[in-house]
Amino acid sequence: MRRLLVFTTLWLLIFLFGALMLSSPEFSISQETQSEEAKQTKALVDEAAALLESKGKESFTEFRKKDSKWLKGDTYIFVLDINGKGLLNPYNPELDGKSLIDFKDANGKAFVQEYIEIAKTKGSGWVEYIFPKPGESKPSKKKSYVKKVNVGEETLIVGSGFYMD
Repeated sequence: MRRLLVFTTLWLLIFLFGALMLSSPEFSISQETQSEEAKQTKALVDEAAALLESKGKESFTEFRKKDSKWLKGDTYIFVLDINGKGLLNPYNPELDGKSLIDFKDANGKAFVQEYIEIAKTKGSGWVEYIFPKPGESKPSKKKSYVKKVNVGEETLIVGSGFYMD
C-alpha cells in the first residue's frame, strides 16, 4: 500500500511539473519559434554572426545591400554593441551610433535591454515585442532572434526578426 502511495505521488509530481513547464512563457516562446520562418531567421542570424566574426564591421557593407539575403522585404540584419548602442540598422540608419538602451515598444517593453540580457546570460535567444514594419508607422507584433558575437575586443549583438501579422 505504501509503495503504491509513493508511486502515485511521484507520478503526480511529474505530471504537475510537466504542466507547469508547458504553461511557462519560455516554453511558449520556444514552441512558437519552431515555425519555418523562425528557423530561417535563426539560420540567417547564425550566418551573419559567422560573417561578423570573420570580417568584422566590414560585413556591414554586405548587410546593407538591398535585395540580398540580408536585406529584403521585412527581413534585415541589425547590430548593436553590448551596451545598447546601435551600429547597424539598414532601414533606420539614423539610429546608427545612438544609444538604444532605453528604447521601448508601444507597450513599454524595453526590448533592447532584453537583447542585452539574453546575449550576456544565454548567448542567444528570442525576444517578442511590437515594432513598425519597414516603411510603416503602425507597430506590428515581431519576434527577433539575437546572438552575441565577439569581434576582436568588442562584444556585439546581431539579430533579425520576423513580423507575425
